[in-house]
Amino acid sequence: MDLIANLATGFGVAVTPLNLLYCFIGCLLGTLIGVLPGIGPVATIAMLLPATYALPPVSALIMLAGIYYGAQYGGSTTAILVNLPGESSSVVTVIDGYQMARQGRAGPALAAAGLGSFFAGCVGTLILAAFAAPLTEVAFKFGPAEYFSLMVLGLIGAVVLASGSLIKAIAMIVLGLLLGLVGTDVNSGVARYSFDIPELTDGIGFVVIAMGVFGYGEIISNLSQPAENREVFTGKVSGLMPTREDFKRMVPAVLRGTLLGSALGILPGGGALLASFAAYTVEKKTKLQPGELPFGRGNIRGVASPESANNAGSQTSFIPLLTLGIPPNAVMALMVGAMTIHNIQPGPQVMTSNPQLFWGLIASMWVGNLMLVILNLPMIGIWIKLLTVPYRWLFPAIVLFCAIGVYSTNNNTFDVWMVAIFGFIGYLFIKLGCEPAPLLLGFILGPMMEENLRRALLLSRGDWSVLVTRPLSASLLAAAVALVVIVALPSIKAKREEAFVED
Repeated sequence: MDLIANLATGFGVAVTPLNLLYCFIGCLLGTLIGVLPGIGPVATIAMLLPATYALPPVSALIMLAGIYYGAQYGGSTTAILVNLPGESSSVVTVIDGYQMARQGRAGPALAAAGLGSFFAGCVGTLILAAFAAPLTEVAFKFGPAEYFSLMVLGLIGAVVLASGSLIKAIAMIVLGLLLGLVGTDVNSGVARYSFDIPELTDGIGFVVIAMGVFGYGEIISNLSQPAENREVFTGKVSGLMPTREDFKRMVPAVLRGTLLGSALGILPGGGALLASFAAYTVEKKTKLQPGELPFGRGNIRGVASPESANNAGSQTSFIPLLTLGIPPNAVMALMVGAMTIHNIQPGPQVMTSNPQLFWGLIASMWVGNLMLVILNLPMIGIWIKLLTVPYRWLFPAIVLFCAIGVYSTNNNTFDVWMVAIFGFIGYLFIKLGCEPAPLLLGFILGPMMEENLRRALLLSRGDWSVLVTRPLSASLLAAAVALVVIVALPSIKAKREEAFVED
């Protein structure tokens, strides 16, 4: 009964005219930018974060959540029509989605992605609503030592589940932790790693790094490609709705993808990405029906299942953020940044101190998912027109938008130069094959880890054994060590590398 009462409170907040408007704006902006090649939800939210500064906290978070879903829907549109994933978790959608588009079946492919995502999003939100309250009760048992150990586990999980080289993922985490140390020491008030630059005494801005590495970095990377590699979709989309036969194949695939995504989305370090790869692997292992196209040749299950999995995963990734205050992936790290900007401390106290925000955000996810289905399916023609805009016109507008956005946060030209520097660094990461998402997690969690470690040591009068004598803290550290040991095993290492290869 408490759950029903809480959801009623949430819908009361989410369906107010103001919040409905911002939810719609978020979904529209997210889809608009997410549909553009090479710009995923992280870059979209990073670029639009300054636009939420003047809004009430609830409206700001509802709008950002809408941007997140919109960018994900847009990412699948780009993957299907242009053979270019708008975000990392749409990588496997490209394999069968683009083949369907080439066969003149882009409509059913886009409908399968949209309807599968809507169903999975609703299920994921229901799981979030059901498990949020019990997990919050557990979170109140956490002290500084437990939070530090949990963050260590989260960072190790992010390394293990990051695609690509383990060494590169560790390097990204460490670099993020080091960047988080720049600024003024909270305890002593001494400037650290500021190199006598006054602007660095307050630390490096979160928006600066996010916009530079993800926004400018992607733009430079796209410009380095030959023009023919950025070729836009020129085919026709006809017959929007899938056939009865398509639905018969889609429904079990959507259910399997939703189940996998809901479970894997909670894991730190790209649960939605892992979910989409796992869902596609499961579908390939499932026996083909008579008359069904092979995978890689335009099988609708290869679109419906990964898209359902990544959307369910994106919803359940809010669970560790809202209940423990720990961002499990780069997008959630941006949400932590947004909450901090609005003076909201993410964690278990949000539910008790600000229930309108907590339940309003959860209820808005249902509203947002419904809006996206209404927005995306009838407006496919408009998104295709947008894809025909030459990139040479598009990228200056994005660069200008980013520069205005980052300047507006502190009215400081130094930040604009910093974004440019981090844009170049982001481009280097892409060329070196380094995934930048762990850097963002390290940057967000670094100062929180330091604060909790210092607090734990102050309470224990400098006794480091507090991290292993408290049962919950010791269990979390033991889990972190076990993760490292397991992933180092040769057989597991080979399987991990195989999981992230899309054939």
